[in-house]
Amino acid sequence: MSLQNLTIATRKRYDRIAPLYDLMEALVERRRFRAWRERLWSQVHPGHILEVGVGTGKNMPYYPKGAQVTAIDLSERMLERARQRAQSLGLDVDLRLMDVQHLTFPDDTFDTAVATFVFCSVPDPILGLREVKRVVKPGGDIWLLEHVRVDKPVIGPLMDLLNPIFVRITGANINRRTVENVRRAGLEIVSVENLSDDLVKLIHARA
Repeated sequence: MSLQNLTIATRKRYDRIAPLYDLMEALVERRRFRAWRERLWSQVHPGHILEVGVGTGKNMPYYPKGAQVTAIDLSERMLERARQRAQSLGLDVDLRLMDVQHLTFPDDTFDTAVATFVFCSVPDPILGLREVKRVVKPGGDIWLLEHVRVDKPVIGPLMDLLNPIFVRITGANINRRTVENVRRAGLEIVSVENLSDDLVKLIHARA
């Protein structure tokens, strides 16, 4: 399948699950994700920030005070929910329908970029990361919170085996090698922190 068709399929999948998305992740959000989001955003400096894959706006409560945030998503139905959340929180967020693989922003637009659990579902993650690098100012911070393939016997191959099922149901790949993809995209890795054994990583990189 072509990249264009994969991207269309991804958009349709997230449009379809948007009404149920928060409910699907409610338990893990409360027990794990919420603390990890707060940990990431506590290290993000105010400035012009790009949030990639804003989804339903789960990161919005943690945006730094005084930050100018532009947030994008591939799915219009996810953005509709993000708009509702921004309004309920009293936040002025520039929300845009956009594909991270083809960003329309000029080079060196943002001070920082953030993505949480996004590059598992981008059809071409390296292309998306290169676009992020392009629109972030040289030396600017890029923060990623991602679940990745566990490179251990049995577990890794099992994740590879089950991946097509997870993609069909949730749209997310469970076997992405995101740290390696960050390097391949030409970003400088500052640190990688394991948050849940080897499954979830907090990646700090620079453009």
